[in-house]
Amino acid sequence: MEDEEEQLDLASRLTQDHHQSLKLWLRMLSCTVKIENEIRSRLRATFGITLPRFDLMAQLERHPQGLRMGELSRRMMVTGGNITGITDQLEQEKLVVRVPDPKDGRAYSVKLTAAGRKAFATMAAEHESWIEELLQDIPSSEKAQLIEILSSMKQRLK
Repeated sequence: MEDEEEQLDLASRLTQDHHQSLKLWLRMLSCTVKIENEIRSRLRATFGITLPRFDLMAQLERHPQGLRMGELSRRMMVTGGNITGITDQLEQEKLVVRVPDPKDGRAYSVKLTAAGRKAFATMAAEHESWIEELLQDIPSSEKAQLIEILSSMKQRLK
């Protein structure tokens, strides 16, 4: 039976005959999945929060004036129903509030409450330390190279 880590590493299953672009994509996906799974686990264990709830709060932290539900859905690339469910949970915990949109009286914007800003600041600081820990064995020069390469790639994918 294959080692569990080997199963997660999709790129290792490719042969030399596979296209290099596919191998690159699978390698990036594998790294992302590993990091994301660890962050999900730590958020749940440390703060009792899911990654989507953390992500929604992160969006609102970057937009203190608030965001409409549709904009949150677009930014997080999930359905409006998912955003509504996450917002409902965070609202029950008094971490976010819905406020009438000044530009459209029929719509609402979602904003972090003072308690939400405080809770997010604590979680964000811990989240950053986890990312630092997970990537600590990669030399700074290699991180800089990866950032440059991936930035270039992102520009080409537009």
